[in-house]
Amino acid sequence: MNQTKTDLSNLNDKQREAVVSEEKRLLVLAGAGSGKTKSLLQKLIYLIEEKRVSPSSILAITFTKNTTNEMIDRLIISADTTGQYESMLFDKRMSKVDKDKERFSNQKKYKWIDGLTVRTFHSFCYSILRNYGVNEFDNKFRIIGDEKRDEEDELSKYVAPETVFEVVHKLLIEQCEDTEFLLQLKRYILDYIIDKIHLKKNDTKYLPKDGKYFTTLDGTKVRSKSEQFIADWFYRHSIKYEYEPLLNVKDFAFHPDFFIADANLYIEHVSDKSYSTKDKEEQFQKGNLLLVKTYESMTKDSALFNHTLDKVLKNRLPANYRKTVSLTYKEEFNGYHENVKDFVTQIMRITDMIKVENIDLKMVLENARKDQHERVRIFYELAIPIVEKYIQYCTNKSFLDFNDLISRSISLFQNHEDIANKYKSKYQYILVDEFQDVNNLQVELIKLLLTDQTQLFCVGDDWQSIYGFRGSNVSYIVDFENHFQNSKVVKLNLNYRSTQNIVGASNEVIKHNKFKVEKEIHSSKQSEHKIVVYSGNSEEENIQFCLDKVQELLDDGMTNDDILFLYRRSKMFSPYFFRFKNDNVRVQSKTIHAAKGLEAKVVFIIGLTEGSGGFPDIWLEDRIFQIIKKANHDLLMEEERRLFYVAITRAKDKLFLITEKGNESSFLKEIPDIFTVKTSIPIKSVVEKLIICPKCFSQLEKLFTFCPYCGLKTTE
Repeated sequence: MNQTKTDLSNLNDKQREAVVSEEKRLLVLAGAGSGKTKSLLQKLIYLIEEKRVSPSSILAITFTKNTTNEMIDRLIISADTTGQYESMLFDKRMSKVDKDKERFSNQKKYKWIDGLTVRTFHSFCYSILRNYGVNEFDNKFRIIGDEKRDEEDELSKYVAPETVFEVVHKLLIEQCEDTEFLLQLKRYILDYIIDKIHLKKNDTKYLPKDGKYFTTLDGTKVRSKSEQFIADWFYRHSIKYEYEPLLNVKDFAFHPDFFIADANLYIEHVSDKSYSTKDKEEQFQKGNLLLVKTYESMTKDSALFNHTLDKVLKNRLPANYRKTVSLTYKEEFNGYHENVKDFVTQIMRITDMIKVENIDLKMVLENARKDQHERVRIFYELAIPIVEKYIQYCTNKSFLDFNDLISRSISLFQNHEDIANKYKSKYQYILVDEFQDVNNLQVELIKLLLTDQTQLFCVGDDWQSIYGFRGSNVSYIVDFENHFQNSKVVKLNLNYRSTQNIVGASNEVIKHNKFKVEKEIHSSKQSEHKIVVYSGNSEEENIQFCLDKVQELLDDGMTNDDILFLYRRSKMFSPYFFRFKNDNVRVQSKTIHAAKGLEAKVVFIIGLTEGSGGFPDIWLEDRIFQIIKKANHDLLMEEERRLFYVAITRAKDKLFLITEKGNESSFLKEIPDIFTVKTSIPIKSVVEKLIICPKCFSQLEKLFTFCPYCGLKTTE
């Protein structure tokens, strides 16, 4: 029997079980603060030291470049007996660039570390396609992203000269050379991005006081969709018109709907909501003015309405009136560029979703055409041609975006067995960090790398799955045993980071989620403090409370780095930021999403109110996106709760939950009183204290020294 050379003495029983396991498919379900990265790294070292596995046979996949660097740093620290590398990492005088150089040189120094493949999903696929993807795609491809990359890494060496936004925007402008597309796009932007006509019936803040809800193609505000149609028809045919001109023939002044000067013609559009036009018609007759009436019933058939307008004006305008107006993108969208930017951003979002969900574009358009809402149908009619052009453009220019890196690698493995087998035989051990964040494409890639002999070691926590909006699918970790046959799950349930009260509270909160793996997390640390729930009467009171507490903590010897402020959305922290800045307090602050993986001795979670702008913040998003992926309110609520769980478990020793009196977040009610102490400034009573005679129970005035009714001497 071999003598174990790897030191596993610092691992608890469950960590040791995971590290030494020979299971071919293993999920390590690691609760917050339970040492999941430590377990993954220890597994890696155990394979090399104890099992004599060649480092080149091991693939460790992470999600971010920072995590990759952190993993390599920890491996170097484990190899460096001098301790110099660890000291260098914590040296605040050294720049990031210098630290990156040191990491690179130390990685090369230790051959067993250099022989490992530790990469992000994107970096791993990048190397596959760069080295072996020539049959699938141009292996001289460049990376196209949402923004220019500042980071100096492997992917930044071949960056496309354009961003995704720039390409989509350019293609949209090109598509606008088709006049019909241009006008339909302008109509969509005016109706649904600027005027928001789909919201007006339900939300009074979008209702203009003059009743002119709709914007025409030339920017005129009119009262109805039908009037908008008429005005747009004039615009398309270069016909000049006046909307609601003042007309006084004889008896009274009024505003007919339209006047076309070149035809000396007035048009009144009659709808079921219109007042009687009888009196107006008499005025037209008295003035011998030409009036034509159009009716709402005509608008139900746009071809008929077009024909009617054509017939009305046929012989009353110059012969060339049919000539369509010459339109340009620049002129038509002058003043609307921010709104076009919103539209382009939406196209980018659906492109991303379509790629992650791996749905055929024709199917998307087909589903959109069946939608009950005109806004959704029109959006996809406009967007899908641009998405198609974007995909063609990127292929033509040899550009790949981040989703393409994975999907093209999948395609390469599926279509070229020789390449797939090369990677399958190379990597006998595949370790995946943060498995709760995987999406459909990433799981498909992992499966294509596996053989019956490959060991798959995944580490993650379903309770910390918070990236559903990016396409991650929590079911892969919750239903791991269904996705990977003959698998085993080991649960790490000892939290080394937080105190008993914090761990206990987080356990109770997450119990309200149904879609999860059951586990009971325990703390290794005793609790000195209860969780403080502070309910201010106003935001100002909350800010003052936090400011006072931070000052106390700093006076007690804590540093700014020991204190972390967390919030659901960035705007929640703005008033705190300005007040703290004025008081010269400098407090670590992040959105909860950005704080995942971090920890601090003291954590303040602000903005814990109910409803819009609070937390939970259920955002079902635009119906446009439901065409690609249906939103489920209950699942979104569960993700919000997981986000709250992540926030709570960042705290090591002290936790402050900041809310507003009378508008407390529903999440706070899920924490049992045993873990908390509630504090607030009491509301001043609006009822003055009554002074009552204890003998005859008559009401006395403040200054009375005896009761005038029974004579009893009072002490008041």
